[in-house]
Amino acid sequence: MPEIITLDMNTASIQYLCAHDKRLAKVISMVGPITYSPHEDDPYRFLIHEIIEQMLSVKAGQKIFSRLEELCAGNVDPDNISALTDEQIRSTRTSNAKVEYIRNLTNALESGTLSFDNLNVMSDKDVIREMTKIREIGTWTAKVYLMFVLNRPDILPVEDGAFLQYMVPVPKVDIGKLHLCYRLQMYRHSHHGITNGSIRDFQSTRFISCLFDMRIAFFCFYLLYKA
Repeated sequence: MPEIITLDMNTASIQYLCAHDKRLAKVISMVGPITYSPHEDDPYRFLIHEIIEQMLSVKAGQKIFSRLEELCAGNVDPDNISALTDEQIRSTRTSNAKVEYIRNLTNALESGTLSFDNLNVMSDKDVIREMTKIREIGTWTAKVYLMFVLNRPDILPVEDGAFLQYMVPVPKVDIGKLHLCYRLQMYRHSHHGITNGSIRDFQSTRFISCLFDMRIAFFCFYLLYKA
């Protein structure tokens, strides 16, 4: 069963952030506890879902992914995807470009160019470098993988269009982003021995990632940095 992680006022990283940033503490208290499970049990399925959902609403993306699941008899894995023709994948209403992205990822895994096991023990930078070697897999996808599969704590998706859109109305947006990143990084760097491979109890940036995933980042950042 996937591990269930809860971030609340008893979590060391949340306590640290609240103690060092009163504006962030206010937002955290308003949002309350967050519970989530990393997608470490099926990273391939997760990535295919993310590829399909890019530039689409959650509802539209889920509908297309459900059609793909049906074609794969409920098991979206490299073998089942490889057995499908491009026409079959397109029949789910997936774009030609996304069919290519799905093929590129699947081929990389089957050829050994990409290994999920290897990614598990790599640094954040190395994960991004390895994943972006695959044609049409960009930094955004790699960061999403780091956050939601590997559960890395020091990732912020500043390349994401929706993220930047939320940040536009925020006064002094560049200063705000830098300030937030600094606060989150300071927690990790202040605890000796915390590395990318040992982060289960240290979820500082993951808290913000969860807020973003819940579609309340605009509210969060507006409260955090409004004049």
